[in-house]
Amino acid sequence: MEYFINVILPIPLEKLFTYSISKDEAQILQPGIRVAVPFGKSKIYTGLVHAVHTKAPEVYEAKEIHQILDDTPLVTPYQIKHWMWLADYYMCTIGEVFRSAVPSAFLLESETLILKNENVEIKDSELKDEDFLVFEALQHQPILKVHEVAAIVDRKNVLPILNRLLAKEVILLKEEIYAQYKPKLIAYVALGDAYSTEKELEALLGSLTRAPKQSQVVLSLFQLQAVTKKPVKVSDLVERSGSSTAIIKSLIKKGILKDYKIQTDRVSFDKDAPLSNLKELNQYQKTALDSITTSFKENKVTLLKGVTSSGKTEVYVELIQKCLEKGEQALYLLPEIALTTQLISRLQNYFGEQVSVYHSKYSIHERVEVWNNVLENKSKAQVVIGARSSLFLPFSNLGLVLIDEEHESSFKQFDPAPRYHARDAAIVLGKLHKAHILLGSATPSIESYYNVQIGKYGYAEINKRFGNVLMPEIELVDIKEESRKRKMKGHFSERMLEKITETLDLGEQVILFQNRRGYAPIMECNSCGHTPQCPNCDVSLTYHQHRKQLRCHYCGHYIPLQESCQACGSSELDTKGFGTEQVEKELNTLFPETKVGRMDLDTTRGKYGYQKIITSFEQQEIDILVGTQMLTKGLDFRNVSLVGIMNADSLLNFPDYRAHERTFQLLTQVAGRAGRTKKRGEVLIQTYNPYHQILKQVSVHDYDGMYKEQLYERRQFKYPPLNRILKITFKHKDYNKLNEAAEWFGKGLCNIFGENVLGPEYPAVARIRNQYIKHVTVKIGKEASLGKTKNSIKRIEKSFNAIAHFRSVRVIYNVDHI
Repeated sequence: MEYFINVILPIPLEKLFTYSISKDEAQILQPGIRVAVPFGKSKIYTGLVHAVHTKAPEVYEAKEIHQILDDTPLVTPYQIKHWMWLADYYMCTIGEVFRSAVPSAFLLESETLILKNENVEIKDSELKDEDFLVFEALQHQPILKVHEVAAIVDRKNVLPILNRLLAKEVILLKEEIYAQYKPKLIAYVALGDAYSTEKELEALLGSLTRAPKQSQVVLSLFQLQAVTKKPVKVSDLVERSGSSTAIIKSLIKKGILKDYKIQTDRVSFDKDAPLSNLKELNQYQKTALDSITTSFKENKVTLLKGVTSSGKTEVYVELIQKCLEKGEQALYLLPEIALTTQLISRLQNYFGEQVSVYHSKYSIHERVEVWNNVLENKSKAQVVIGARSSLFLPFSNLGLVLIDEEHESSFKQFDPAPRYHARDAAIVLGKLHKAHILLGSATPSIESYYNVQIGKYGYAEINKRFGNVLMPEIELVDIKEESRKRKMKGHFSERMLEKITETLDLGEQVILFQNRRGYAPIMECNSCGHTPQCPNCDVSLTYHQHRKQLRCHYCGHYIPLQESCQACGSSELDTKGFGTEQVEKELNTLFPETKVGRMDLDTTRGKYGYQKIITSFEQQEIDILVGTQMLTKGLDFRNVSLVGIMNADSLLNFPDYRAHERTFQLLTQVAGRAGRTKKRGEVLIQTYNPYHQILKQVSVHDYDGMYKEQLYERRQFKYPPLNRILKITFKHKDYNKLNEAAEWFGKGLCNIFGENVLGPEYPAVARIRNQYIKHVTVKIGKEASLGKTKNSIKRIEKSFNAIAHFRSVRVIYNVDHI
């Protein structure tokens, strides 16, 4: 009998591929084990076993696998089920989900190795100069890699050279699988076996009297062992004895010391650190916890709506504690890496080394270690905190899923596929595991709140801040009036400067929010009006004063700051608009004695970028912190009594059906950073339109008013939560071809969905990285079958791809676009 396996490959293909295996391999292999398999002419990929069976493929002859890479499954059956749902719901392939879900170190790939052919005699004269250089290198080194050949001949494209050498049989090519993950090994040291008794030790110390440094190392080793009662690290011994690794190596050579290595995790928590007891909940938190527990008994997804600083985290901690007592794992999802920084230390105070962290700022090795710890259900991975990618971890016993700040748009993945929403994907994951699911927010998304109103979700709320601190007082400042009376200093109103001065005099801190990084979004010539544009995208270049550059925030293209206008040569250049960098500079001028910090994408690029800024602000080394929306989410600073919003109008006037909802959420969240301890905080919102309905609702914390208004509008225009949105994007570098393709596809959609199709139309930025973009939006009613709708769209896509002229146009689906 023949045996076969279906394999998921990490490439965007609709179907699984079948490979043949032997009977013995069929005994070993099971779903979730990785195998190296040949695909195409010469590539070797890491595939994932989906099923073992005996049915041969009908269309092609099954190839044999290359090798088995695991002894036990790396991926659980729950994960494969979840991936299948993601691929189906978000209209992508299972291969794209696989590539996105696992750390890249697990996706071993082949690298072409070049070997010398020993069976053929070569005459040097037959070879061209470049061919001879490669041939000569192979005399000294038996194996070369492609990038090494490129370095030898000093050319990027070495394929013609390799093809010539292959034709003359000078070289052989071999595909080699290489692993990317290397475990971290720590060097430890102990006394040699020959010195186990006191007599032998005395003799040893006597023999080292002429080598004081070596004698000091041995004595330091004794002292360390006596104090710690643990194995001694080489690094600790070097530090304690004040010697060098060279002295320790010489002692190891003599057999006086012996060394050994222990594998250790790159991320670890101090096991000896004392754990804090859980805080006593107040009456409002207890009431909310009771409502959540009741909803959980009915197996409902539950929404916790708690005002900012109401102590939602303490409720989460209580739920995590109950989950751990049952021996189950908990997943705590956050929208931003910045948030994990503060939360990790808080949760580690309660749960010690049971807490693991997983997000994209971690190195590939650290992510592999967390993956393995979760897979093996180790005690150090019972509570996982992470950004959206952490929902792909191999949980086997998930009991609780917490999604904090569930309204955040950062939960949506935009590129590459799968373009999933982490909140919705985590709810499905929780249901697969039969886990309890809690969504938390001070300003829930309209979708989640709607689900509460129709009885689909359970509901709990906390309306009072912890310690009965009053909600911040919000004041709207009319900068239109202030500009007219010339009372503005830079971008600061008189009222804002007065309040900042007052706050700083009291020794308190200030947060200023401006939702744009850089110095100024536009640099314009006063003579001819020319603005430098990005050559690859349809946007103006943003001025970054710190780097003296004009940069594109879409593709990263930059040019040095221009001394004169490129169009007319005039040196009268001026900036329009302002970003965080300009606010920081103005503050340094207005308050020269004050320490100003900035938190945006430019200042948080490193692994510990967030941590450094947040820690120094917590420790009051920074008086005023300027930042983009990173600042708005769930951060807890005890000494902030004033929050200033530099310009609310840039949020309100965004061309998007969610603009008003987002503005309300963002302003409420950033306002919530003020006055979180005893004193009531103050919030100043600078705007040209203080009579705008949304700003009024923010100033009186009227979430229900905003919800009712937005729901009425969305019902009128068929937007979520009453309808689903599917956005189809077309990309191509040829403007005319893109137009034709989008029109053809759009007509096909109109024939089926009629007036529920918007577009095709160009977005505000219609060209990015030299690719033109066009969108079509399909509104799908709640009563319509989502599956049938997607199948209809896929049928149109098949006909579209059958037209050779359109085949190069990229079609991207974004389900539940936000």
